[in-house]
Amino acid sequence: ILDLVVVDEVLYFAAVKDRGSVPEKKLFYSFIFKMQRIGQGGKPIYVYKLRTMHPYSEYIQDFIYNLNGSADGDKIKDDFRVASWGKILRKYWIDELPMLLNFLKGDLKLVGVRPLSRIKFNQYPPDLQKLRTSTKPGLIPPFYKDIPKNFNELLASEKKYLLAYKKNPIKTDIKYFFNCLYNILVKQARSS
Repeated sequence: ILDLVVVDEVLYFAAVKDRGSVPEKKLFYSFIFKMQRIGQGGKPIYVYKLRTMHPYSEYIQDFIYNLNGSADGDKIKDDFRVASWGKILRKYWIDELPMLLNFLKGDLKLVGVRPLSRIKFNQYPPDLQKLRTSTKPGLIPPFYKDIPKNFNELLASEKKYLLAYKKNPIKTDIKYFFNCLYNILVKQARSS
């Protein structure tokens, strides 16, 4: 970020891409796109989603997180990268429908911790990083069972799920699936 200024309560900034930090590749900014995430064993996987943010938003994720902080279980506060139509897609999880392809490909399981970007993954303590990469990420996260209110509660929620999953995978996923479904459908739980 070269410079930023607030004019009439609108944040403007100028940024330059650091060519050395990301391998050059041809970028596509279509409505359906894939994002690199950390999968089982720490291997990169590509998760499909519908675009809800303005192009190039991924390059300023760390900057926005450091500028605004997080709220409600870890979403970035006042994230201006999300387009107005993107808020609607996110509210009803429409943006996540393409992730069903990842489920069918075997990159994701039905219940499990969400696949994270490298930036977000690096914010986790090493013990939880190791636990997270010991299993496949999932479509339905433990967030919807516990509804954490801040980052520390989110970490505790994921750790509780992962430790229970290690002891009894099938029982844990069935329990979490129905608890999450209840909170989403009856209590109208949302992540943002």
